[in-house]
Amino acid sequence: MAAYIVRRIISTIAVMAMVGVFVFLLLRLAPGDPAAIIAGRSATEEMIAGIREQLGLNDPMPLQFIRWVRDMLGGDFGASIFAGRPVLELIAQRLEPTISLSVLTMFLSVTVGVSSGVLAAWRAGGLVDRILTAFATLGFSVPVFVVGFFFIYLFAISTHLLPVQGYQPIDHGFGPWLVHLILPTVTLSVPYIAYIARIARASMLEVLSEDYMRTAAAKGASSYSMLFHHALKNAGVPILTVIGLSFAGLIGGVVITETVFNIPGVGRLTVDAINNRDYPIIQGVLILVSGLYVLINLAVDLSYTLVDPRIRY
Repeated sequence: MAAYIVRRIISTIAVMAMVGVFVFLLLRLAPGDPAAIIAGRSATEEMIAGIREQLGLNDPMPLQFIRWVRDMLGGDFGASIFAGRPVLELIAQRLEPTISLSVLTMFLSVTVGVSSGVLAAWRAGGLVDRILTAFATLGFSVPVFVVGFFFIYLFAISTHLLPVQGYQPIDHGFGPWLVHLILPTVTLSVPYIAYIARIARASMLEVLSEDYMRTAAAKGASSYSMLFHHALKNAGVPILTVIGLSFAGLIGGVVITETVFNIPGVGRLTVDAINNRDYPIIQGVLILVSGLYVLINLAVDLSYTLVDPRIRY
């Protein structure tokens, strides 16, 4: 296990190095001049040239890249071009809404998705299975922003049951914090519930058809014991994989959901930075998200041994 972890850490460093090169080149080679954007439409060529010199954009790209990597390894992700504040400080200020939305979304997705998949597999071919399968297909097909607008119309505009937009920090009270997150959490959970439920159903169906499951039923094992003590544990590897991938890929849905519900999280920060061509913020967010994605994949791989003792690294 230790040797495997060391190998994965080495591969993680290589992956992050490639991600860094890609992010740096993608933003630098994209059309548009950030100096001209900062200076405004009425700026003269001299003003734009002065801003480019101040930001170091006139230096050769290899020198810019080396300077960027050196500062980043020292914990300095630069300062926002427009806000003039450190990138890490801006990201830290936006973390609470994004973490709150992500954690609640994964909790709801895993709880409902796994339960639905197990129930659909247990009643395969029945009415419950058909209903859950139809929901999973629909939920996985409809875009997140369409689901969001539908829920806004149904629960906010028509019935006024929930707030339509905004976010309340948890230190302002647990109730207001939770109420403002219900709609975005349910909206963002729909595709992940559908995805997890489909994988859980397929994995459970495969395990339930095994001989040892029929033996357990013949010995009088209860339905609960068969489903959760035997079947679900043996079907856990694919389910854990899809849960890990869903959590790692949550940032895409978070960006859309935060925009629809006007939540001031990291997703909104990223969208604003892209619109303003604020290189330091975009680079900082992409690097941190890429690192989180790699760490989640490592954690998922290591968790396989907890579910299936036969797996060894």
